[in-house]
Amino acid sequence: MGAFVDTHLLLCILVLFSSSVLLPLFSSLSSSCKLRKRFHLNGLHKAGDVVLGGQFEVHHISLFPELSFTSDFDPPGFRYVMTMAFAIEEINRNSNLLPNVTLGYSLYDNCASLGISFRTALSMASGQEEQFLLDETCVGAPPVLGIVSYYATCSCLSDRQRFPSFFRTIPSDTFQVRAMIQILKHFGWTWVGLLVSDDDYGLNAARSFQSDLGPSGGGCLAYLEVLPWDNDAAEFRRIVDLIKASTARVVIVQNVTGLQWMGSEAWTTFAVLQTPDLMPYLGGTLTISIRRGEIPGLRDFLLQIQNVETELFDISDLRPEYNVYKAVYALAYALDNMLHCEPGRGPFSGNSCATFQRLEPWQLVHYLQKVNFTTSFGDQVSFDENGDALPIYDIMNWQWLPDGQIKIQTVGDIKKSVSKGDELILDEGKIFWNFESKKVTSPPQSVCSESCPPGTRMARKKGEPECCFDCVPCSEGKISNKTGCCPEDFWSSPQRDHCVPKKTEFLSYHEPLGICLTATSLLGTSICIIVLGIFIHHRSTPMVRANNSELSFLLLVSLKLCFLCSLLFIGRPRLWTCQLRHAAFGISFVLCVSCILVKTMVVLAVFKASKPGGGTSLKWFGAVQQRGTVLALTSIQAAICTAWLVSSSPAPYKNTEYHNDKIVYECVVGSTVGFAVLLGYIGLLAILSFLLAFLARNLPDNFNEAKLITFSMLIFCAVWVAFVPAYVNSPGKYADAVEVFAILASSFGLLVALFGPKCYIILLRPERNTKKAIMGRDTTKS
Repeated sequence: MGAFVDTHLLLCILVLFSSSVLLPLFSSLSSSCKLRKRFHLNGLHKAGDVVLGGQFEVHHISLFPELSFTSDFDPPGFRYVMTMAFAIEEINRNSNLLPNVTLGYSLYDNCASLGISFRTALSMASGQEEQFLLDETCVGAPPVLGIVSYYATCSCLSDRQRFPSFFRTIPSDTFQVRAMIQILKHFGWTWVGLLVSDDDYGLNAARSFQSDLGPSGGGCLAYLEVLPWDNDAAEFRRIVDLIKASTARVVIVQNVTGLQWMGSEAWTTFAVLQTPDLMPYLGGTLTISIRRGEIPGLRDFLLQIQNVETELFDISDLRPEYNVYKAVYALAYALDNMLHCEPGRGPFSGNSCATFQRLEPWQLVHYLQKVNFTTSFGDQVSFDENGDALPIYDIMNWQWLPDGQIKIQTVGDIKKSVSKGDELILDEGKIFWNFESKKVTSPPQSVCSESCPPGTRMARKKGEPECCFDCVPCSEGKISNKTGCCPEDFWSSPQRDHCVPKKTEFLSYHEPLGICLTATSLLGTSICIIVLGIFIHHRSTPMVRANNSELSFLLLVSLKLCFLCSLLFIGRPRLWTCQLRHAAFGISFVLCVSCILVKTMVVLAVFKASKPGGGTSLKWFGAVQQRGTVLALTSIQAAICTAWLVSSSPAPYKNTEYHNDKIVYECVVGSTVGFAVLLGYIGLLAILSFLLAFLARNLPDNFNEAKLITFSMLIFCAVWVAFVPAYVNSPGKYADAVEVFAILASSFGLLVALFGPKCYIILLRPERNTKKAIMGRDTTKS
């Protein structure tokens, strides 16, 4: 991509207001002021009710000691003067704009000299009359209400604190930089060189490029060079050598071809560069240019000067003139709006209106800020809060035709709109690319490093801009896409060129382990239902009645819930299954162990009641007390689960710590303390039940329930003691499998130990299921 040679980044229109009269220039003599010195300046003047001023480069200074000496007449500069005069004459003829008000003008030649520019500005602010009347404060409207000029694109002029009354109808350098970056971004040019002039325009543009190129266009500067003003051959030679050595696609007026130039809008005016000798190098250059417009009637106005065809009458490419024209009309519309102010309904203090006799600059600024009109060419003119008009540029292409002629072709435009922001329009089919192969119809590439091929990633070179990188193979799990790696649930293919979904792992219903555990859970549930049916069917038999049928029924229901809760540990973890699995497990087992604990306590109470004087002990273990005890013990576990779920609830988690290319779905317990309290409470009840049953293990045979409880609790405790280390050391789905196995093993242990002998007698030895058989054997032994 081409370097950006910013010889000035110039060509701009400004509207600048003097702040009343410059009091230091005058000496107050009662009600009049006297001019201290009068300048002798070249100018064009016309009287009017309101006078507008302008400075133009009609001549170029050649001898600086004598500031008034000028030479080298500039036809375009004089055409700018006449354009302003024409616009004012046109407004004066327009009965709908500023009726009954005549505009005048004072147009000066500043000779492209800073010293003369100051003199013309002071003359327009103070006037050229030797003495004129003012009020007692020596304050009044200045002789020239507004000054129109150009060559002021500096972004610094948008500072409202420093320049509160500055308006312009041409884009500032800020938008010029943004426009050029948009073109770079459009063609994918990310590696560019930048050449700027050694002045405010060039240096401000350099700062803007350095800060905006990366964030806005994703590019980098290969180099930044400031062009010297003097003829320092050594410095120019150094810059040329730098450009030749750089990998950026840049070109300068030297023997360097096959590269692309992009120039600022100042380049459009440099006819000295648009020559057959330079076109082999500069052909194909892209520049941005001031918006071209049409001004009907201007040619006829110019022909009134002489009827001899000269460069002055070339109105085919009106660009600065168009901005002069818009600036004059902006002032006219602002003044017209001011004249339409109704007394008592004005925008100023006390609803007052402004007048020409006592017009303050800030009052006219108020109306200029609200200007909004459309030119006959179709362009909208309005100003933002910084005094900048809606910016628009034409994009130009320097074309070298086969017959040797040179043509500067418009190939697009870029503008900013209120609704769409920056909008770039390019007709690439019209662009001439200057390369050795005349068949080339596509833009060149300008990158520091080529895009990395599939399977590799960018590795930034040490000490180089971020656009310069090496391509290294992607690491495992990463690929060469925009983000440089795969999304969370994906992994790189073996070739590292695309992403594939990661394998997932959880205890599934479809795998053999999950199927076996599910079948075992359903088997246990079915056995509980069968045993419950047997007990209900034989509920009037001595075996069922002697073993506290109500607690037995409740115990069977709780065991069925224990078997079923194991199913919550199978399948892909969801939020509701993670929250429910441990709560259901904890409550079901506490209900089960509570029933066993109460049965143990009842056995001891019955034995104690069978002895002389112990009958009162049974009143503490009636049916109501038994149900209440079970409910109270289970409610404590329910409260523990509720507090756990509210404070730090279990949740599903995608674990990638075990395998990078595999997602292990599991439930994190949330609060380890909550989980420990839940298990600890179950263990406490189980140990208490075991101890009580162990103490009652030697009771007579008709109280052998204690032996069965002791054996069942021994199995239960052994299973869960072995569970803890196995659970901690089991990864992923195997941890869930261990917990399910512990649930099923302990449930089967309780079911078989407590109800196996009873079902054997009920079903296979009915002769022993009688009160006489049970009591008789016991009596004989006693």
